[in-house]
Amino acid sequence: MNIVHYWRAMSGIVGRELWRFVTQRERFISALVRPLIWLFVFAAGFRAALGLAISPPYETYILYEVYITPGLCGMIQLFNGMQSSLSMAYDREMGSMRTLLVCPLPRWFLLLSKLLAGTAVSILQVYVFLAIARVYNINIPMQGYWAVLPPLLLSGLMLGALGLLLSSFIKQLENFAGVMNFVIFPMFFMSTALYPLWKIKESSALLYNLAKYNPFSQAVELTRFALYGQFNQEAFIYTLLAFMVFMIAAIIGYNPSKGMMIKKGGGGDS
Repeated sequence: MNIVHYWRAMSGIVGRELWRFVTQRERFISALVRPLIWLFVFAAGFRAALGLAISPPYETYILYEVYITPGLCGMIQLFNGMQSSLSMAYDREMGSMRTLLVCPLPRWFLLLSKLLAGTAVSILQVYVFLAIARVYNINIPMQGYWAVLPPLLLSGLMLGALGLLLSSFIKQLENFAGVMNFVIFPMFFMSTALYPLWKIKESSALLYNLAKYNPFSQAVELTRFALYGQFNQEAFIYTLLAFMVFMIAAIIGYNPSKGMMIKKGGGGDS
C-alpha cells in the first residue's frame, strides 16, 4: 500500500459523505433549524431573563445573540458528530461497514477518514449558519470567518471522535437514541454555550466545575475566541487532548480483538 491508495480511500470516504449530505436536502435544513430557532426565538427570552436591555435588532451590536452564536456553532458540530456516529451504527448493523473495515488499509485510517468526512459536513453547516446570522446583523469581524476554520476542524474532530467512541459501544441501532440524549443534552446545557462561566458560578459551584471541565465548553471557547481573531491556548490544548483520548478509545473500541464490539457480541459485524 502506498500514499496513492491512502489518498483514494480518504477522498472516496469524504466524497461519499459530502455527496450524501448534498443530496439529502432534508438533512441540511434540519441541521440548521435547531440553531436558528435558538438564535431567533430562545435568545430573546434568555436576554430578557438575564436583564439585558432589549434594543431594536438592527441598531445594536452587543446582544445576547452575539454571545451565543459560537455556542450554536458548537451545537451544530455536536449534533452532527452524533448523527455521523448514528450512520456508523446503522452501516454496521446493515452490514456495509464489514466491507469498509476489512479492506487492507489500517482501521485507524478508515475511522479517521470517516471522522474527517463528518467534520467537513459540520463545517459547511456552520458557515451557512454564520452567513444567515450575519443577515440577522450578528456582525463578526471578517477575519474571524477565516480564523475560525482551524478551531472548527479541531472541535469537529473531537466531537466526532466522541461519537465514534459511543458507536463502538452500541450493538443495536435502537439503543443509540437513548445514548445520544444522555450525552448531547448534558454536554450542551452544562457548558458555556449559553452562559459565561462567571454567571454559572453565581448559581452553582458544582455546575461551574462541570461546565469548566466539559470538553464541549472548551471547544466553544476556542471557537468564540477565534471568531474575534484571538487564540485561546488553554481551550486549544484541552480540546486537542480530548480529541486524542476519544480517538484512541474509539480505535480500540472498533478493534475486533480488543474492543467493545467483540465484548458486546458484535464481532461478527467487523
